[in-house]
Amino acid sequence: MTDFWRDCGFVLLEREENGFLRVTDDFLRAYFKRPEIRPVEESCAAERKLHDALLRNPRQAVSDKQLTDLADPDARENYQIVLAFRDRLVAAGTVEGCYLNLFRDASGSAEGIPVPPLFVDQMTHVILRNILDGVADPLRARAGEFFFRPQKVTINDGHIMAADEEIVEMYASSGGFGSLGQLLVEAQTPLRTIDLDVLTVENAEMYWLRDQKYDTVLNLNFSGDGLDALCRVLESWVQHFLDVAVSIQPVQQITDERWVWHIGLEQEGTRLLNDLYQGVDVGEARLARLLSLFRLDFADPQEMRPDIAGRPVYLALSTNEQGIVRLKPQNLLVNLPLAAKAS
Repeated sequence: MTDFWRDCGFVLLEREENGFLRVTDDFLRAYFKRPEIRPVEESCAAERKLHDALLRNPRQAVSDKQLTDLADPDARENYQIVLAFRDRLVAAGTVEGCYLNLFRDASGSAEGIPVPPLFVDQMTHVILRNILDGVADPLRARAGEFFFRPQKVTINDGHIMAADEEIVEMYASSGGFGSLGQLLVEAQTPLRTIDLDVLTVENAEMYWLRDQKYDTVLNLNFSGDGLDALCRVLESWVQHFLDVAVSIQPVQQITDERWVWHIGLEQEGTRLLNDLYQGVDVGEARLARLLSLFRLDFADPQEMRPDIAGRPVYLALSTNEQGIVRLKPQNLLVNLPLAAKAS
């Protein structure tokens, strides 16, 4: 079985009977070993003492006095952030439980989430690693990156190509050669062109050798293998969290006269579907940013709200004006029309 995303912390967690990841002391310790928390040469004695205590017992309660005793205000703030997140993880008991609680409390909105986006992405990363454990298809693993890493989308000769935004920016600023590349850019010296590999069924096995580089491209063309892989991961995401079986398929348009429910997979998709549903003229520019529409169907209509049971749920995936996709997988968890018994 292929191991992948080895830096996400999956090996530090334990799986419960329902498949969720139980929060362990080793997983909590990893947060106290982060560069923002590790003592530096200038750290005071109180900070070193607190850090040592938390490495011994990462669940230890920390008093206000212990924090105010820290001489460095930045260190104090960093501890407050990490400790608040730790407390949420411990209270939930599982990474998935913590993730669900965050967005259910915030009604699915990123506004007001009391956890830094970095920590949310890290939770998503390790949860996807859990969901995809044992999956043999590298295209699905690559599609999973959409859930926790923004993607830059370009359309060339009718092909919809998604690459990691951070990697694209790195190559754009330095040609992939780090600080030397940046100097060459500033000196206006031409750089060697570096092409990112597009994953296909034929070459997809290369992903397992580059899974932590995030430097491969996924083709999102309609009826293509890349878009199919994304659909399968979205289905698994819903099944894992909600224990509800759904099927998701791309569609080219919504012609349903009884369209009753929709969910955007990110902010732009949500706005677009809302406007289309209300009959607003969205304009060609916004429609051009629409990458795909999807139809989601429940395997068991009784798991839906009774007033719309059996009706499809439509999804949309769009880029923003800069061509970036920032998937919000929490939207599928908090906005599906579930029957009360399935909530």
